[in-house]
Amino acid sequence: MEDEVDRLVAAWRRERPDLDVEPLEVLSRVSRLARHLDRARRLAFSEHSLEPWEFDVLTALRRAGSPYQLSPGQLLTQTLVTSGTMTNRIDRLTKKGLVERLPDPSDRRGVLVRLTTEGQDRADQALAGLLTQERAILGELSRTQRGELAGLLRQLTAPFDNIPG
Repeated sequence: MEDEVDRLVAAWRRERPDLDVEPLEVLSRVSRLARHLDRARRLAFSEHSLEPWEFDVLTALRRAGSPYQLSPGQLLTQTLVTSGTMTNRIDRLTKKGLVERLPDPSDRRGVLVRLTTEGQDRADQALAGLLTQERAILGELSRTQRGELAGLLRQLTAPFDNIPG
């Protein structure tokens, strides 16, 4: 079965036979898959009136376990955004009634961000919708193939995820 990347690679091999375009065979597919996944994510989240960034913050809190709260610093680490961006996001989620700010009992100047019941419900429903979309994307692969692919992708991503700083 041929795909768009096969056609792209063939064209580059024809036009630039002096270059080894083999990396395109893998990474162009990863890039195209990321775009399809982004569309599927946006669809799953929009069905629950969430933006992707809202889902990221809500699910970081949901994964924290009961009482579903983290400090803004912990949220920064998990969502990879700046402090100013996170403050804005917390403000917007608070206005929507999906999170609340509480004083941090271990730091008088600190705050904790806690998921509300509505926020938990939205996060849970959006996650279920996302998993349905993602299962469809992976539908052509067997369980064994999915495991093999996950392992190979882990080899590629782990060095980036474990960079100090």
